[in-house]
Amino acid sequence: MNKYISCLLFLFFSSTVLFAQPETKTAPGQTEREYLIKTLTRIADPVLEALSKNELRQQMPVEAKTADRKNYTYLEAFGRLLAGMAPWLELGEDRSPEGQRRKKYIELARICLHNATDPKGPDFMNFNSGEQPVVDAAFLAQALLRAPHQLWDPLDEQTKANIITALKSTRVIKPYYSNWLLFSGMIEAALLKFDHYGDPMRLDYAIRQHQLWYKGDGTYGDGPDFHWDYYNSYVIQPMLLEILQTLLEADKNQQGNFNRALQRARRYAAVQERLISPEATYPPLGRSLAYRFGAFQLLAKITLLKELPDGIQPQQVRAALYSVIKKQIEAPGTFDEKGWLQIGLYGHQPGIGETYISTGSLYLCSEAFLILGLPPSDEFWQGPDADWTAKKIWMGTDTPTDHAVD
Repeated sequence: MNKYISCLLFLFFSSTVLFAQPETKTAPGQTEREYLIKTLTRIADPVLEALSKNELRQQMPVEAKTADRKNYTYLEAFGRLLAGMAPWLELGEDRSPEGQRRKKYIELARICLHNATDPKGPDFMNFNSGEQPVVDAAFLAQALLRAPHQLWDPLDEQTKANIITALKSTRVIKPYYSNWLLFSGMIEAALLKFDHYGDPMRLDYAIRQHQLWYKGDGTYGDGPDFHWDYYNSYVIQPMLLEILQTLLEADKNQQGNFNRALQRARRYAAVQERLISPEATYPPLGRSLAYRFGAFQLLAKITLLKELPDGIQPQQVRAALYSVIKKQIEAPGTFDEKGWLQIGLYGHQPGIGETYISTGSLYLCSEAFLILGLPPSDEFWQGPDADWTAKKIWMGTDTPTDHAVD
């Protein structure tokens, strides 16, 4: 039996070697950080440029299995994209080429925030009709919390008022008894920070229920049940941490809850790092695979917090995430001819998209770029690449044992 299991594991990790297409090489002299910034802005350009001109509805294609997704896809694209970009934008402008590039996208993002929440504008987004808007208003709230100095403080008072009104309008939506509780909690956390009042019931309920749904070894249930998918990373653990962080900043008594959530998140980050195969693939498990490398938001978040588990070097996470992103982003069919993302995990694979997936949904992939919030001088970007855990093991490198946590 042990030999059989070993063979299966070997076949899983090595199969992509046989079938993967040759990788496009990084441009000579281009660093991993430069490549990732170029990739993030390539993803962002169609969304931000169209929305900044109030032409998102006009220009954005909507690939979906159901016609109703047009009601939600625009806020999906903007909220999710901005949530992933926010830590990089929060570094602000400076005189470096990268700093000047950030300046461009900070200015674009501020214009887009105005247009998305202006009730009189052609690209005013749906925040309260149907159930989906509570999801993507939460991602927009997450973006504001991640970059308050660049995406909130400089806004004019009317735009701030429009954003607050839009976020409050989501309160008519009753979230599902699942990870959706965190969407309401995330919105209330942003209202607590920016409007100085967040509904304590929605905040407390989201926290308490996820504590009850903890399944052990760094993993929460999606509601009462365990689902073998990436929702602990897409939504649950990053939003739980950020809700608790916001409460701590407001002097609420949540230190114990935050410490416990962080310990569990660090364990889940360790698991995520081990899921990346030597060929920079990962198991295609569960729903929402069309979010692509957004599956590694939690690993990126823990890296940004400088809370990587013991034994995991920043350079091995850098190499792993860079390799995963590069492999997927360069798959033929990832983008359409105008630069918009298309449904798929590796290239264009419409069958991978569930009925709730549309073009806008795909921009959750930007969450993997949270690592760009670490400045170029950070140790994360210094030194040579290091092999990540699976790569070391399958090269025959001696590796410490792995252990569960409570």
